[in-house]
Amino acid sequence: MKHQKRGISLTLLFALLTFGILAASVAVAAALSYVLTRFGILPIQAEAFPESLQLLIFMSVISVIVGAGLSTLAVRIPLRPINWLIDQMNRLADGDFQARVHFKKPISMIPAFLQVEESFNKMARELGDTEVLRQDFVNNFSHEFKTPIVSIAGFAKLLQRADLDEAQRREYIDAIVEESARLSSMATNVLKLTKVENQTILTGVTEYNLSEQLRSAVLLLENDWTAKHIELDMEFPEVSIQANEALMKEVFINLLHNAVKFSPEYGPLQVRIIQEQDAVRVTIANSGEIPEADLKRIFQKFYQADRSHGSAGNGVGLAIVKKIVELHQGTVEAESKGGAVIFTVTLPREAGKK
Repeated sequence: MKHQKRGISLTLLFALLTFGILAASVAVAAALSYVLTRFGILPIQAEAFPESLQLLIFMSVISVIVGAGLSTLAVRIPLRPINWLIDQMNRLADGDFQARVHFKKPISMIPAFLQVEESFNKMARELGDTEVLRQDFVNNFSHEFKTPIVSIAGFAKLLQRADLDEAQRREYIDAIVEESARLSSMATNVLKLTKVENQTILTGVTEYNLSEQLRSAVLLLENDWTAKHIELDMEFPEVSIQANEALMKEVFINLLHNAVKFSPEYGPLQVRIIQEQDAVRVTIANSGEIPEADLKRIFQKFYQADRSHGSAGNGVGLAIVKKIVELHQGTVEAESKGGAVIFTVTLPREAGKK
């Protein structure tokens, strides 16, 4: 009802505007005719002047009345798509992300209206996807947080028992420490993402050895890749770049951890550095496959390709990677082909230059 009233008020506004222009035009024409007749410019006999004036006024009034009616009816036609657009916008504002705009001919043939249609529908799809991600985040993140909290509470209750031997007590304490670290890691990742999202200026830029940074990142994850017997293939020259070393360390640890996590046992993990004139490309490839639908959204925050919660993580790591690389005016891309998943990070040799 509220939306209908807004549409009616818009129609009346345009009708009144049209009517006002029409009335003003008739009034000006009537006044001009009166002046011209009064001064004898128009060939109307003096004795017939009163009748002519009455006829002129009568015709003016009739013109205003007819014009007002016609303008009210005529205005509704061009305003119909605008009213419909407003209705769809109100649906979207009320949380109905299925709202779409599809103008009919001949309106759809006008480039401006076609652009409005495309922009509105794109906005609605993006808002819908964002809402889905938000709901997924609430579900996934609450699940990920609840699991270690329940474990900690359970083991803490077991520790209250008086009949525990030292081995059991130590086992439960180790489990509490492990789950606490897991909980802390998730919270830390969310805080990191918030920090880099709010950062608009790249600071702390220094020149450092990129090759050494990659080797150090692999060593930090040694327990992970040795447990899966992953075959490392790391052949690259010594390359230096200008960037924020601490932030880029986050990038490569996240990418390498992601590659190890989704690699099968005894699978290969390849790391390469490719030098270009003004840029450096780092590729990290592992065995596996990512569906095309997931590739398009893999860098969105809180998005998880693995919906089963079978692997650790909360969809934050790759979002951090993308934001940090963009801060360096670089790009990060993912592709899945030939049974391999390849992440490519392209960075300018000097931060702030492309």
